[in-house]
Amino acid sequence: MRILTFTSLFPNARAPAFGIFIYQRVSHFASRPGASVHVIAPVPYFPTWLPMSKWRLHSQVPKNEIIGNLSVYHPRYPLLPKVAMPLHGLLMFLGAYPCARTLHRQFRFDCIDAHYVYPDGLAAVLIGRMLNLPVVISARGTDINYFPAFKMIRPQIRWALKQATGVIGVSTPLKHAMVELGALADCARTIGNGIDLTRFQPLDRSQARRHLGLPLDAQIVVSVGALATAKGHPLLIRAIARLATERSNLHAYVVGEGHYRRDLQRQARNLGVEDRIHLVGAYPNEQLKYWYSAADVSCLASTREGWANVLLESLACGIPPVATRVGGAPEAITSADLGLLVEPNAEAIAAGLDAALKKSWDRNKLSYYAATRTWDVVAEEMEEFLVEAVAKNKARISPAGDRIP
Repeated sequence: MRILTFTSLFPNARAPAFGIFIYQRVSHFASRPGASVHVIAPVPYFPTWLPMSKWRLHSQVPKNEIIGNLSVYHPRYPLLPKVAMPLHGLLMFLGAYPCARTLHRQFRFDCIDAHYVYPDGLAAVLIGRMLNLPVVISARGTDINYFPAFKMIRPQIRWALKQATGVIGVSTPLKHAMVELGALADCARTIGNGIDLTRFQPLDRSQARRHLGLPLDAQIVVSVGALATAKGHPLLIRAIARLATERSNLHAYVVGEGHYRRDLQRQARNLGVEDRIHLVGAYPNEQLKYWYSAADVSCLASTREGWANVLLESLACGIPPVATRVGGAPEAITSADLGLLVEPNAEAIAAGLDAALKKSWDRNKLSYYAATRTWDVVAEEMEEFLVEAVAKNKARISPAGDRIP
C-alpha cells in the first residue's frame, strides 16, 4: 500500500521531537510488509532577515530529509501568524500541492493519510480532490476541541470532514465530535496512540533519581507536559499545596516548557510551595523514562486532551498515573489497578494523588499492560482502516478517476 502522509506536526532537523507521536505511527506503518510511505510536512515560509527567532527556525528546516525510515518533504507556504488563521488551510494547500503532485506522479499513491483536522486536514482534502485520491483525516485534540469554536474556521472543518473518505479520532470522544461536525459515522474509527517499548521501560527508582540528581527519600510526583493552559498545571500546584501539610517530603517535578512558566512560578510562590514545585524544563523523549521511573506517581491534570501519550509512557515505566477524566484517559486507564481517574479540579487531584501514594502498586502489571498497546499494534489497526477506506472509495468512482492533473 502506497501512502502519502500529510501533516505539519512532524519532526524535522530543527525540532526532532516535534510531533513524535505521529512519526511513531507513520514509521511503524511504513515498516509493515508491502507498505510504502512518503511524508509531506509543510512549514511556513519565513524571510531570514526578519528579527523573530521563533519563526526564523522554519527557514532552517531543510527542503527534504530522511528521518528514520521515511522520506520527508518540507514545502513552504505563505503565512502571517494569527492574522491568516482563517486562510491557513488554503495557503498550506497552495504551497504543498506542487510537491504532492510531483510525488504522486512518481509513486502513484493509494490514499492520503492526514493528521490534524485544521489546517492540515483541509489542505489534504483539497490536494486529494485535485489528485483524485481518497483522504483519511486523523484528529489529535485541539483541532477538534478548540478550533471549531472559531466561526470562520468551523465551516471549513465541517466541509473537510464531510469530504474525507474516512476519519480517525485518537480517542472515542474525538471520533464522536468529528461525526457531530459532519463526518459519516460508518467511516469513523477510534485508533489510539501506542508506546515505544525501546524508549520506555521500568528502571530502578533509586538509580533514576541519582541520574537526575533528585532526593532519594522524597515522595515524588512527575507531570510531563508543555506549560500550556490545557495541561492544568495550576490545578496540580494547588493540589500539592493541599497535601503539603500532611506530606512534608512531597515534591512535584513538571517536565516541559512554555509561556506560562512565570505564572506557575508566581502561583507556587503565592501558595507557599515554591520549594515543592520544580519546573525542570523540557527533556528529549528518550530521556523521559528516567523521570517516570524516579517518580512514585505521575499526574496528568489536563482540562482537555485527545489521547495523552504520557499515560502509556508512565505505565510502561511501571509508574501509576493519576489523570483527569478527559479525552482518551478512560480508554488508557481501564481499571483502578492501572491508575486513578479524577475530576479536573484541585481537590479531586489532591485526593487522587494521596490515594495513589498510599496504595501498593504492581509495577510489573502496569508495564505489562502498556506493552499490549505498542505502535506495531497501532500500525496494524491503521493499515486495516486505510485498506477499508481505499476499497470504499474505489467502489464509488470510475476508472477515469485515476487521472492525475
